[in-house]
Amino acid sequence: MKILVTGTAGFIGSFLAERLIARGDEVVGLDSINDYYDVNVKYGRLERAGIAKDKLAYNVMVQSDKFPNYKFIQMKLEDKENIDALFKAEKFDKVCNLAAQAGVRYSLINPQAYVNANIVGFVNILEACRHNDIAHLAYASSSSVYGLNESMPFSTSDNIDHPVSLYAASKKSNELMAHTYSHLFSLPTTGLRFFTVYGPWGRPDMALFLFTKAILEGKPIDVFNHGKMKRDFTYVDDIVEGVIRVIDNPPKGRPDWSGEKPDPSCSKAPYKVYNIGNSSPVLLMDFIAAIENAIGKKAVMNMMPLQPGDVPATWADVTDLVDDLGYKPDTSIEEGVEKFVKWYREFYNI
Repeated sequence: MKILVTGTAGFIGSFLAERLIARGDEVVGLDSINDYYDVNVKYGRLERAGIAKDKLAYNVMVQSDKFPNYKFIQMKLEDKENIDALFKAEKFDKVCNLAAQAGVRYSLINPQAYVNANIVGFVNILEACRHNDIAHLAYASSSSVYGLNESMPFSTSDNIDHPVSLYAASKKSNELMAHTYSHLFSLPTTGLRFFTVYGPWGRPDMALFLFTKAILEGKPIDVFNHGKMKRDFTYVDDIVEGVIRVIDNPPKGRPDWSGEKPDPSCSKAPYKVYNIGNSSPVLLMDFIAAIENAIGKKAVMNMMPLQPGDVPATWADVTDLVDDLGYKPDTSIEEGVEKFVKWYREFYNI
């Protein structure tokens, strides 16, 4: 297949592109390479896939010097004219949209960035898919859509009408817009609610990266909600396996779906939403202990209140992922953290 993967200078996108390339798909990667976090990490991910930094320029297609079936283009999702031209020229079979303005806390500071990339940009992707006979659009949603929901574990059949950040609201809007296009234009779409993804080449704004850096430097770490947090940490390889299974299995719609008792995770239209998570929440203090063990050094902790936009716990119900696609993530936190710390030491020569 020929697949467009957006967000390939990003964490999950870089791993997904390499897995698809390795199995023989033709992949076009796309990313704006914005400076939300250290761009050297983004360039490093691209270089790993044979995309040289010195060849990059906006709206210029770059051929990988490592993989003959991989090309990359730097572009913003909100650039409708060039997005439309790219779809028309490349004739993709499927699209996996992982590009987005990420981060819960940053959405309190710069909301416009989320409107531009996550809402305007996503509409541009939907329109391009609609007009170019795309067989399946898979796209990143987020566990943050569950917001104030306290029913554990989080089920895709739960109500998600109470987000607590604009980031979460933008991701819920993606699911709503996708359903509209599935219903009106029979475009198969699948939303992917990722749960706290971590691993080598991870995002520098995430807890694992920040904690590892601070502990190695002997600096204190900020522990929010006084450590009374739980997260369904999910290793990046497990996430990518789930995404690939989703890409390969576009939804067909459920004829038995009822508008009298509507299940928000599916529809009569070719629309579906999945949780992709480990389904085994880890206490924040146990997560910190795993980092300390991997580094061989104790953390100095600043106990802090819960931050605006944060939720105290996440836990993925992955029943439909298992039932429909025969898959459940299973990498342990100890194994995943150890692999991250090893990568971090190598990348920063520590």
